[in-house]
Amino acid sequence: MLRYFTGRLIALILTTLAASVVVFLLMQVLPGDPAAVMLGINAQPDTLAALQKQLGLDAPLMLRYFNWISGFFTGDFGTSYTYSVPVSELVAPRVLVTLPLAVLAMILSLVIAIPLGVMAAAKRGQAADVVGMSVAQIGVAVPNFWLGLLLILFFALYLGWFPASGFAGWEDGLWTGTRSLILPAVALALPLGAILARVTRSAVLESLNEDFVRTARAKGLSRQAALWKHATPNALIPVVTILGLQFSFLLAGTIIIENVFNLPGLGRLIFQSIAQRDLIVVQSLVTLLAASVIAVNFLVDLAYGFLDPRLRAGGRA
Repeated sequence: MLRYFTGRLIALILTTLAASVVVFLLMQVLPGDPAAVMLGINAQPDTLAALQKQLGLDAPLMLRYFNWISGFFTGDFGTSYTYSVPVSELVAPRVLVTLPLAVLAMILSLVIAIPLGVMAAAKRGQAADVVGMSVAQIGVAVPNFWLGLLLILFFALYLGWFPASGFAGWEDGLWTGTRSLILPAVALALPLGAILARVTRSAVLESLNEDFVRTARAKGLSRQAALWKHATPNALIPVVTILGLQFSFLLAGTIIIENVFNLPGLGRLIFQSIAQRDLIVVQSLVTLLAASVIAVNFLVDLAYGFLDPRLRAGGRA
């Protein structure tokens, strides 16, 4: 298991470095000069050159990358061109919105997917299976931003159960902050839960046809007990795999959903920074989100080691 963990940790570090190189180079080829955007079209050449030097934009490309990435791994993301404050000060309060939103959406998606998928597999070909998978198909097809607008119209404006937009903050209590995130989390969770439900159904059906389930049934175990004690746990590996792969789409969805619900999270900050040509903020945030996706896939790999005893015994995938 130690060898398995070490190998995955090395892969995480190398993948994060590769992602940082790609993001950095992409930022360099984008049209427009941040210094020129800050000073306006009437800026004098000497003023423009002085600001470029102050921002470090006149340094060689490799030196700029080394300075940025060395600071990135120590929590120093640079200084915002627009706000003239450390990027970390912009990121820190917004992480407290985006991270709980993503975690809540993942939990809701699993709460939706696993019971629905297992039920559909247990009732294969019956009405519950047809209805459940039809609902899941609709969930896959519906865009999350459109779903978010429907949730606002019904649960916020019509019923008044939740706020339509904005974030109340965590200062007034856990429920106050969570209440502001429920509708956007549902908008993110339903499409992801629909995908996971279909994967869960297929994985459970495959497990039900395995020899160990038939042996358990032959020994007198009931169908429900065999389903939940043997088939479902062994079907979790593909579900965890898809959950890890879909996490990147979940983070991409937060950029849209945070703007729909006017949440002060990382997604909204990226959107604003792109509009303001604050490339150092965009560069650091995109790399941070990429590192988050890589870290989640690292945790998925570790979960394999706990779900599959063969990995713990053999120490290799």
